[in-house]
Amino acid sequence: MPDNPFIINLLGAIGAVVITILSAIVFLEIERIRQLRFEVKGLNKSLEEMDEQARLIIRTDMELNKTQEELDKKITGLYALQKLVRAISMTLEEPQIFKKINTACLKDIGFEKAIGFLYNEKEIKFISYLNIGYTVDEVNAITPFVESNKDFYINLIKTKETFSSLSDIKEFSTKEMINRLFKVSAFIISPFLPQEGNKGFLFVGTEEKDVLINQGDEELIVILASQLSRSLENARLFEKTWGAQQELEKKVLERTQELAQTIEEVKKISRRKTDFVSSVSHELRTPLTSIKGYAAILLAGKLGEVPLAVWERLEKINRHSDELVHMVNDMLDISRIESGREIMKFETQDLKILVEKVADLLLVQLKDKQIELNVDISDNTKEVFVDVNQIERVFINIVGNAIKFTPSGGKIFIFAFKLNRQIQVDITDTGSGIPEEALEAIFEEFYRVDNPINQQVKGTGLGLALVKHIVEAHSGKIWAKSKVGFGSTFSFTLPGYEEREGVILNGNMTKFK
Repeated sequence: MPDNPFIINLLGAIGAVVITILSAIVFLEIERIRQLRFEVKGLNKSLEEMDEQARLIIRTDMELNKTQEELDKKITGLYALQKLVRAISMTLEEPQIFKKINTACLKDIGFEKAIGFLYNEKEIKFISYLNIGYTVDEVNAITPFVESNKDFYINLIKTKETFSSLSDIKEFSTKEMINRLFKVSAFIISPFLPQEGNKGFLFVGTEEKDVLINQGDEELIVILASQLSRSLENARLFEKTWGAQQELEKKVLERTQELAQTIEEVKKISRRKTDFVSSVSHELRTPLTSIKGYAAILLAGKLGEVPLAVWERLEKINRHSDELVHMVNDMLDISRIESGREIMKFETQDLKILVEKVADLLLVQLKDKQIELNVDISDNTKEVFVDVNQIERVFINIVGNAIKFTPSGGKIFIFAFKLNRQIQVDITDTGSGIPEEALEAIFEEFYRVDNPINQQVKGTGLGLALVKHIVEAHSGKIWAKSKVGFGSTFSFTLPGYEEREGVILNGNMTKFK
C-alpha cells in the first residue's frame, strides 16, 4: 500500500496543504504578535504620558495648595493689619500707640517678634518703645548693638528705605549678624517718619526657618510703619494743640478775671461819675435859680428903671440861665436812667397820636424854616408799650436836631413798621449829613461833630446821649446812617403791643408845615 504511487502523491499533497496552512497560521500569529507588541508599546507610551500628567497634576495641586495657604495667610495678615491700623489711628496718646501692637496681631501678620526704636535727637540715642517676643535682657543686649550701628539705622530713616532679609546689602551690618543678634531667621526693618518730633524704625522677625518672607510681607510692614508715622504725628499734634488750648484757656481765664475786675472798676467809676453829676447838677440848680430869679426881678423893673444896655445883658443872662437849666436837667435825667433811679411808667400808647403831639410842639420851628414834616404810621404799627413822656423827648430831640441841620425848604420823614415783636421808627431828613466816622460817637455825652454848621448851631451834646439811654431803657436800640450832603436817618426800636411780621405802610401821610 505504501508503495502505491497514488497514495504517496496524495499524502504528499495533504502534507503540503497542511504545511501551507500551518505556515499561514504561524505567519498570522507572528503578525498578531507584532501588532500586539505595537499596541503594548503605544499603551506604555500612554501610560508614561498619563504618569507625567499625574505628576503635573500633583505638582499643580501642591502649588495651588501652597498658593491658597499663602493667600489665606495674606488675607489673615491684611485683616489683622486693618484691625491694627484702625486701633492705632484712633489713639491720640503717643505711649498708647505702640501698646496697640500685640502678639496676636503680629502673629496674624506673620511674625512673632517685634521691637520699635525712636531716635531721641536731644539725647542722641535710640530708645526702645515697643517689645514683643523679647525678654528685658534680650532688649538690653539689642539696644547697644543698635547704638553701635546707629549710623546705619539713621541712614535708613533719612533715605526712607525698608531693609529686610530680601535686601541685597553690602554694608558692614550683614543679614546674618542681624539674624543672630535679633534671634530670627528672617526680618523686615521699616522706618516711621512723623513730621513732628522724633523718628524711628520698626523691626519685625520670625524664628521659623521654613518660613520665607516675600515682597507682600514687606508691603504689609511698610503700611504698618506708615500708619505709625501718621498716628505719632496726630498724637503729637493733638498734644501740642491740647497744650496750646490749655494755655489759651488759662490766659482767657486770666484775661476774663482781669476784664471782670476792670468792668467792676469801670462800674464803680461810672457810679461815682453818675453820683457826682447828679450831686453837681443838684448843687447847680440853687445858684441858677437865684441868678434866674434876680435877673427876672431886674428885667421886670421891680428895683427901678433898667437902662436898655443893662436890660439886654440881663436878657442874655436869663436866656443862658435857661440853657444851663436845660443842660442840668438833661444831665440829671441821664444820671437817673444810668443808675436805675428813673422810674419808667410803661403803658400802651398810640404812636401816631404821640408823633402828632410832638409835631404840634415843633410846628413853629418847622414854619420858621419852611420845612415839611411827613409822617407815615400804619394802623398795624401804631400801638407801642412805652413811657409816653420819655419817648416824646426822644422824638423832640431827634426831630429837633433834624430841623436844626436841614436847610429851609427841606423835608423830614417819620416812618414806622413792624420788626418781629418790636416797632422800628426811621426819622429821615434832607439836611447836611454826618461824617461816617462820627456816626458811633454822636451818641456819646458832650460829643459834637466838628464842622462849620455845628459851630453855628448851639447845643450841649447831651440830647442824643439822653435819647440813647431812653431807648435802651425800653429794651430797644438806636443807630444812624448818613452821608455828608445827603441827609441822615436815625432809627430806633420800641416794644410793640402785638407781634406781626412784615413792613406795612398805608401810604397815607400826614403833613405838618
